[in-house]
Amino acid sequence: MADDRLTFKEMCATFDVTPRTLRYYEYIELLQPDREGRARFYGARERARMKLIMRGRKFGFALEDIRQWLLIYEKEGTDAQMRTWIEMADRQLAELADQKAQLEEAMSELQRLRDDTAAALD
Repeated sequence: MADDRLTFKEMCATFDVTPRTLRYYEYIELLQPDREGRARFYGARERARMKLIMRGRKFGFALEDIRQWLLIYEKEGTDAQMRTWIEMADRQLAELADQKAQLEEAMSELQRLRDDTAAALD
């Protein structure tokens, strides 16, 4: 076993994910660890992919979008991946802006209701 590989348990701890999540990422083929018997080991490639997956999830990307982005990188290289990333980022930024506007509206309404209720008590 190479020293730079992580075990299944170490991978879960490193990326703060549940075993179920990690197995699911393998099931949908976002990750492909080395297998030795029943043991799984994650090398530099899988750790890099996991970093990208986690970053994509943080930004609200769907797993299928992340998968497509990773596939483009493997098949077409960095330029195609970067172009696709820009398109995905633009779409996600628009989605997040919409969600932010909806959240701000809900917070304003809740604040008004709270203030009205507090005023009624006075």
